[in-house]
Amino acid sequence: MTLSRARRRRRDVTLALTAVPALLLGALAAAPAQAAPADDIRVNEVVTTGSVEDSVELYNKGASTVDLSGWVLKDDDNGSAYTIAAGTTLAPGAFRAFDVHAAFGLGSSDKARLYLPGGTTLVDGHSWSSHSAPSWSRCPDGTGAFKAAAVTLGAANSCGGTDGTSPAAWPGGSSVATADAANVFGGDLSGLHQEGNVLWAAQNSGKLWRLVRDGSGGWKPDTANGWTSGKTLRFPGGSGAPDGEGVTVTGAGAAGGVFVASERNGDASGTSRLSVLRYDVAGTGSALTAVREWNLTASLPATGSNLGFEGITWVPDTAFTGAGFKDASTGAPYDPAGYGPHGGGVFFVGVEGTGAVHGYVLQDSGSFTRVATVSTGMAGVMEVQWEPQASRLWAVCDNTCGGQHRTLKVDATGAFAVVAAYSRPTGMPDLNNEGFALAGADECVAGTRPAYWSDDSATGGHALRRGTVTC
Repeated sequence: MTLSRARRRRRDVTLALTAVPALLLGALAAAPAQAAPADDIRVNEVVTTGSVEDSVELYNKGASTVDLSGWVLKDDDNGSAYTIAAGTTLAPGAFRAFDVHAAFGLGSSDKARLYLPGGTTLVDGHSWSSHSAPSWSRCPDGTGAFKAAAVTLGAANSCGGTDGTSPAAWPGGSSVATADAANVFGGDLSGLHQEGNVLWAAQNSGKLWRLVRDGSGGWKPDTANGWTSGKTLRFPGGSGAPDGEGVTVTGAGAAGGVFVASERNGDASGTSRLSVLRYDVAGTGSALTAVREWNLTASLPATGSNLGFEGITWVPDTAFTGAGFKDASTGAPYDPAGYGPHGGGVFFVGVEGTGAVHGYVLQDSGSFTRVATVSTGMAGVMEVQWEPQASRLWAVCDNTCGGQHRTLKVDATGAFAVVAAYSRPTGMPDLNNEGFALAGADECVAGTRPAYWSDDSATGGHALRRGTVTC
C-alpha cells in the first residue's frame, strides 16, 4: 500500500460524509462552460481492485472524434493527477481505459474526475464509498447510473446481468429438443466439444465418448473401433480413474490427441488432482491410457475435491497475438515463441468452486505456465468454449446459476473481461448442464447454428439437448 493509499484509508469516514455525490458531479459535467464535443466524453467505468486496479475508462457518447491530448484525470486529491498523452483521440462510440496507478491510487472511498487540459475545468466524474465489485460501470454506457458490474475495460459495459440478476435473453431460438436416444449414457455426462461430424463427450465415471450424427439432428455413440460404450480412461501408466469433466482438441484435431480435464482420481476421490490429460484416440481398444499429464493442482488455489476443473477449451496462439493479449506470468504481450513446442495455443480451464477460468500454456515437455486468470462473476464454471468466429470465450454455469452463460473477450488492457451475460433458452428447464458445444460456422442457416448441452443428471433419460445460437 502506498503512503497516499494509507492516508486515503484513514480519511474514509470523512470522505464518506463529505464526498460530492455522483449527481452533483454530473451536474458540474453538464455546465455551460464545456464545449459540446468535450461534453460527450464520460467517465464510463472505474476499477479499484483486482489485477487491473486503479483504472479509469472514458467513453465518447457523441458523434465526433474528440482530441484528449492533455486532459487530466484525478482522484479526490488535487495534488495528484494523470495527464493523457498528446495525440490521444477518442472516436464516436469508442472506449479507452487508462491505468492511473503510477499517478495515484483509487481507494475504497474516493473519486475519479476528468478535467480539460490545465486540470481546472471539470468534465465528468464518479464518487463511491466502497471498492468496486469488481467494477463501477455506467449502465447504459455514457448516460446511465453507475452500478456494480463485471470488468470490461476498453469495451461496452456488461450491463445485462453481470450482477447475476438480469441477464439478457438467449441469443438464439427459444426452443430446445433432446439430442440423444433415451437411456444411452446414464448420469454424469459432462464436457462437450464438437469437431466437425464428431461430438466428443467426457463422463465423470472415467469415460470418453465419440459420438456421430444420428440423422435427426442429434448424436449417437460411434460403433466402430471400440467406441460403442465409450472408452475407459486411465492416467499415465494405466492406473487410476480420471474424473473426466471437460474435453477439447487443438487445431490439429483428434489426430493431435484429445485433451480431458479431470478434477480428481476416482480411486482417491477425496483428493484434488487438477489435471489435463492427453489421449491418443486412434486405437481400437476399449481403454485409453493418457500419453501425457499436466498436473496443475499446486499452481491453483485449493478447492474441494469435487469443486475443481469442470471445462476445458483450446485457443490458438493467433487469436492472442493480434488482440494484444497480456501474459499474466510476464506482464508483457503474449509471445508464443517463448514457450517452445506447446501445441500452438493456450488451454483454458474452468473451475467450479471459484467461478474462475485459468489459461495455461501446456508445453510438450510436460512443463506448464499459467498465463491468465479470469473472473467470470459467476458462482461456478461448468464449461468453457472458444468461439473462433467471434473471438470470444463462453463460460457456462449449471443450475447453480440458473443456467447462465457469459461471454468474454480480450479488452484494451490485454485481459479477458465479461462482455455479455445470457439466460438459458426459455424452452430449456433449469437443468444440471455441465457441457456446452457450438457447431461450426459451416452449419449456419438463416443466421443461427446448432448448440448442444449435456445434462449431468440425464433428466427424463436424456443427457443431450439441442438448441440454436446466432452465428
